[in-house]
Amino acid sequence: MTRRSLTSFLDDYRARGRETAFAHRRGLRWERWGYARVAEAAAGFARELEARGIGRNDRVLFWSENSAEWVAAFYGCLLRGAVVVPLDVESAPDFVSRVQRQTRARLLVHGDDERCRRELPGVERLRLSDLSAAVSRYHCAPAREFEIDERQPAEIIFTSGTTAEPKGVVLTHGNLLANLAPLEKEIGKYLKWERPFHPVRFLNLLPLSHVFGQFMGVFVPALLGGEVYFQQSLNPAEVVETTRRNRVSVIVTVPRVLEVLKDKVEREQEARGRGERFRRALEAAKGKHVLRRWWEFRRVRREFGWKFWAFVAGGATLAAETENFWQRMGYAVVQGYGMTETASLISVNHPFKQSRGSIGKPLPGHEVRLGEGGEILVRGANVSPGYWDAETQAPRRQDDWLRTGDIGEMDAAGNLFFRGRTKDVIVTSAGTNVHPADLEAALNAQPEVRESCVVGIETANGPEPVAALVMRDANGGADAAAAAVARANESLSQFQQVRRWVVWT
Repeated sequence: MTRRSLTSFLDDYRARGRETAFAHRRGLRWERWGYARVAEAAAGFARELEARGIGRNDRVLFWSENSAEWVAAFYGCLLRGAVVVPLDVESAPDFVSRVQRQTRARLLVHGDDERCRRELPGVERLRLSDLSAAVSRYHCAPAREFEIDERQPAEIIFTSGTTAEPKGVVLTHGNLLANLAPLEKEIGKYLKWERPFHPVRFLNLLPLSHVFGQFMGVFVPALLGGEVYFQQSLNPAEVVETTRRNRVSVIVTVPRVLEVLKDKVEREQEARGRGERFRRALEAAKGKHVLRRWWEFRRVRREFGWKFWAFVAGGATLAAETENFWQRMGYAVVQGYGMTETASLISVNHPFKQSRGSIGKPLPGHEVRLGEGGEILVRGANVSPGYWDAETQAPRRQDDWLRTGDIGEMDAAGNLFFRGRTKDVIVTSAGTNVHPADLEAALNAQPEVRESCVVGIETANGPEPVAALVMRDANGGADAAAAAVARANESLSQFQQVRRWVVWT
């Protein structure tokens, strides 16, 4: 189907009736909302906004943890043509105040977290946990809905700032739909294969204040009729417990959580005296059929639950070592690349047609080219119309091509590879460009190295890279670090060689 606005998703919600859409922890229990209940609450919230005199292009602040009520209020704003301004639950009060001054929001929708209860002078408030009671009186009174099309602003997402003023990225219905339409078309090809595994359950550990969190927490699961579980805690033991107990299929998170879960698995194998055997099995798993890998690592799979099969990672670059770790155990690792200004996505890895180490192929309809120095440039309907202007209360127009500030490479098949940030490139006195991410990947692949960071320093011979190493064995000393650096250099070009390094204690 061709969608003209995000509100069309509510038709899908109503059609799915009482099927579970969202579940979130409230105290010690899980609270579940069906699809139809979300749609009904969204219509009620639109009526509540109408009663408060809030309509087209008025701004509404969301300062809350993830919940089904968050989603219902989000759709309620879209029905009225109001513009959502989502804020991370951990946002500092001063940051929230500065966002309010820029947007002149009419209403603050807040969560139960203590940080979200601070007063904003002159702004009405509504607590999300009171949403059901607030909208119950509008059960039979639909709100006046505005004609919404792809040009209508849907939300303004602000980047955090400490000294500088926050920058608000304006995203329209069309920006978000430009990324959702090709995903919906591709998902449609596989729906018949999804039926035996229905419902696909997603554990979304990303905040809905971030657009990628919205994609994987609100929109994409709805295309599958899936269930979404929200959890605040990132404690690895709790993540594994939730995944197993709720028979989760997909964990949506940032790369750092995959690294923490990897460390947990490795520690447990060591504690059981299977560390060396586990490492040998991982190495031997390379290239084996996925069913062989499932059987070989069945003990780990039992911990996560038999229905769990994939990670979706976004928001940062995933280390090759971490990606290989999970894939060799038979799990799919799907990476997306993008930024807020591109409505989250520029490229994405196909879960069944992955190119190892890449950040996927650009989505259909997106123009991507490499500019000077390999900088990734993007143009298309997914690109934001501009940043929010506090004076005009409208977006400021951007240039035709969006400069991402990221450096990439593209292979003959059209797969995009991330190589670092333009500001991080170390330009040596010989005029060669050294990308710290390449050096860090080589260092992190060494068994003695737990973590590394490469930065450029000025020397008598010009800029040179220096590596700070965190060793797995704190007592390993300089000899172990020197051996690791020497092996890493064997995989690097001559101009990339790590000649200066320190052990970080």
